[in-house]
Amino acid sequence: MNEEMRRQVPNANQEQDDDGRPRRAGTVWTASAHIITAVIGSGVLSLAWSMAQLGWIIGPITLILFSLITLYTSRLLADCYRNSDPINGKRNPTYMSAVKSNLGKTQIWMCGLCQYVNLCGTAVGYTITASISAAAISKSYCFHKHGHEADCSISYSMYMIAFGVIQVFFSQLPDFHDLWWLSILAAVMSFTYSLIGVGLALAKSISGKSGITTATGTVVGVDVTSSQKIWNAFQALGDIAFAYSYSMVLIEIQDTLKSTPPENKVMKKASLIGVSTTTLFYMLCGCLGYAAFGNKAPGNMLTGFGFFEPFWLIDIANICIVVHLLGAYQVFSQPVFAIVEDTVNQKWPNWKILTKEMTVISWRCFPIKINVFRLIWRTAFVVTSTVLAILMPFFNDIMGFLGAVGFWPLTVYFPIEMYMRQAKIAMLSPKGVILQILSFLCFLVSIAAAIGSIEGVIISLGKYKPFHAKS
Repeated sequence: MNEEMRRQVPNANQEQDDDGRPRRAGTVWTASAHIITAVIGSGVLSLAWSMAQLGWIIGPITLILFSLITLYTSRLLADCYRNSDPINGKRNPTYMSAVKSNLGKTQIWMCGLCQYVNLCGTAVGYTITASISAAAISKSYCFHKHGHEADCSISYSMYMIAFGVIQVFFSQLPDFHDLWWLSILAAVMSFTYSLIGVGLALAKSISGKSGITTATGTVVGVDVTSSQKIWNAFQALGDIAFAYSYSMVLIEIQDTLKSTPPENKVMKKASLIGVSTTTLFYMLCGCLGYAAFGNKAPGNMLTGFGFFEPFWLIDIANICIVVHLLGAYQVFSQPVFAIVEDTVNQKWPNWKILTKEMTVISWRCFPIKINVFRLIWRTAFVVTSTVLAILMPFFNDIMGFLGAVGFWPLTVYFPIEMYMRQAKIAMLSPKGVILQILSFLCFLVSIAAAIGSIEGVIISLGKYKPFHAKS
């Protein structure tokens, strides 16, 4: 290849991309797997409860509306991965670097606070959620053996510790590029337990033992008080909005994609696949779950024992939830690992403890390498998140508040502002006005959901007993 051709095909026969990093190899399918792993959490099984609070009219409309909003803003955010030109522009490997490049340093602190507090909180929340599903397996066996009225309560703590130990090992995978197989496995698991939940709900509906449903959901004076109706509706609205949220890791996922075809086009296709798949499962779980249980829908169809039999099928579903959360934990933790390690490397670039990789197992397809700093720091992160989960088993309520506060800036505000700045769209132009109205409406949703979440935190604090979390 002559010199002119080398200039036309940059990095030809090289092991690095245009930013000097190892050549990226991600595809639309690995990105889709990361998205599905991040978006479809075990919360999909709580959508029946959300539907019960909103009813047959507002519930499905809300699901579809927020899927469209998420898909649209994710497309805007995908265009912000590279500055100016989607093919040759400078890369932004993280969400914060995209904000810094497009909006300047003044807004980067707000972005960093919202993003990394939510990411760290998600790690704690997933530790709690996985332990609840693991404990549900033991409870299922207990109920099957001793009857549905038996006292089968069980402590979460040992399951949290076991989950944390496994995460210590997975956390040594260097970055997102090495997680594709775990995300694909986790995505398969999410499909499996979602389908089990859908199948059980459909069977219950067909059996004629379904609950009472209404157009407006729970009935004031029958199912809830008037104040409970308002708080629960706010919380349900927020749960649905945040169930679609993966913008906090979108740029990091896009940074795993190979450069041809252009990353923004591949990411938009992956977002379409991920959000469409998610919406299908959300509609099935939410609507069929509500049809099965009516206004008495449990908070989680599987761990809340909306179903008791067949116990072996429920056990399989809960095993799938645990495996899925093993992968999802890493999807949300890797950006935290990366920002700390990149910052330390930039400050002390000559420290061998930061750069030296030791090969533990030299498998051809899957070599295992360890870096001393990575081993110490990531283990400390996992231990801390596990301890917090044990100390505050009601953290999911706090996470609901953090998610409420973080939804608007991360999913809507920053993508819209960066896109408008990059595309040079005036605020008072027709498109600019429409985008600003969308941002404001989503801001109101965040405020309403935050109010509902605060009520949940207050209730949980009233029942809080350290180290006494039982299911």
